[in-house]
Parts: sequence; structure tokens; C-alpha cells
Amino acid sequence: MPRKRKQTPFEDFIELVALFPWWVGLILAVVSYLWLHSIAIAPMVTATQPGQVGEVMTQSMYKGLATAGQYIVPLICTLGALFSALGRWKREQLFSDVEQSDSAGALNEMSWQEFEMLVGEAFRRKGYSINETGGGGADGGVDLVLRKEGDKFLVQCKQWKAYKVGVTTIRELYGVMAAEGAVGGFVVTSGVFTQEAKSFAQGKSIDLIDGPELTAMIRQVQRQPQATSAIPQRAPLNVAAAIATPSCPKCGSTMIRRTAKKGSNAGNAFWGCSDYPQCRGIMSID
Repeated sequence: MPRKRKQTPFEDFIELVALFPWWVGLILAVVSYLWLHSIAIAPMVTATQPGQVGEVMTQSMYKGLATAGQYIVPLICTLGALFSALGRWKREQLFSDVEQSDSAGALNEMSWQEFEMLVGEAFRRKGYSINETGGGGADGGVDLVLRKEGDKFLVQCKQWKAYKVGVTTIRELYGVMAAEGAVGGFVVTSGVFTQEAKSFAQGKSIDLIDGPELTAMIRQVQRQPQATSAIPQRAPLNVAAAIATPSCPKCGSTMIRRTAKKGSNAGNAFWGCSDYPQCRGIMSID
């Protein structure tokens, strides 16, 4: 595998700014220009005594750095804002493509980077703060670190088109969760999990999300903003949707249709809380 090219500090700074909303980058660009420009145009202190020579040299160095920095730093912040806006647009586009697709093809046609972006956006819309760690490539380690109400969750993404996700992946995540102090974890794949992987995850704070479940989650969170802005004339339809998808009896979150994988109810469908594993509320499907 080819080694990843080492990034320059310039590129690192751009990526750092791109982590923020685009408008934050623009504000930083304006503020940094005004601050550095004020230093660049400040009058120089004239050395009238031998002891002031060092002060004059220091001020001259700062003015030189500010003169160049008043253009370089705002440029970096502007580029970071641009990349942030492009990343937001890309996530919105991926989300829309999957939400509108009638098959799993939309997930399988993505690159692993796009799949990670999509999964991160899905969790962001569910109220988690996201840190994309970039787990090392198409078959890396932890890809996302989620935080919600002070709790930490780890996510591993597997955009595998031909292989089932096996128990080794689940074991690895479980070990990292213990080492990192995470209260829960998610393994998300565009495909399916082996039965051994499902059995190992039972009773642990690891949620396995396969392709159909991911698509259902995306469609669920995609509909939530629309429900809050629905016009009064559409109220009967919203009521019907609320009946079709109940709220969790424990926390009030929207529930997701799941299938029991173990025990006497194996194979039977039930409603599970969308905030699992933080909330483990369930309801039977009549």
C-alpha cells in the first residue's frame, strides 16, 4: 500500500478551518486580516538609545511577518471556508441520493470516503457531534468518534460490496471501546454481517447497522425536519406518519423497525429506539 504523503502546515491549517461551519472560516479571514494589517501599518519605534536596538529589531520582525500574514492567513481561512461549504454540499447530495434511491445501489456505488461522510452526516442529524478520524483507509480502524450529552461512541464503517462483515471487526471495535472509555459503538456496513458477528454483539453496547437499516435511518432523519415545517392542511398525513412510526416510551425519540436476532423471539419484528444503545426502549409491532 502506498504511503500517504505528509501534509504541509499550510494544508493542516486549511483542514482545521474546514472542520468549522463555512461562515466561521469567513469571520476568521476578516478578523485575521484586520488584526495583522493593524500590526503591519503600525509606525516603527525609532531607536534613540543603544538599548532600544533589540526592541526595534523585534518590532521589525513582527511587522514583516504581519505584512505577509495579512494576506496568507485570510487566504487559508477562506480556502478552509470553501472546503467546509463543499463538504456540506457533498454530504447533502449523498444523503439525498440514498434517501431517494429504491435500492441498495446508492450505497454500493460510493467510495469508502463518501460512505464515511454519509454515515457521519446521518449521526450528526441524530444529534451527535462528529469527529472524523479517517481510520486509515478502506479497511481502517475507528472512522468516527461521536459525542452526545457527554458520552463517547465509536463508529467503524465498512463499505464492503462483496464480503460480509465478520466477528473479527466487532471484536476489534469492542477492544478499542474499552481502551478509549467509550460507552457504545456502531459498526455500519453497506452490506451484511455474519451470524457469528451478530452473536458476538448480542448483550454488548455495539449496534450493528447493515445496508437496509442505514437506508431506513437516513430516510427517518431526512423526514424529521419536514415534519416540523409541515403546513396545517397536511396534518392528517403527519398524524398517520406518527402512528406508523411510534415514539420511544422511554425517551420520546423516533423508533426504528428492527428484527430480533436471538432468543425465543428470533425472526420477529419489533420497534427499537433510534438512540440505541443510549436508550434501549422497545415496543412490539401489533
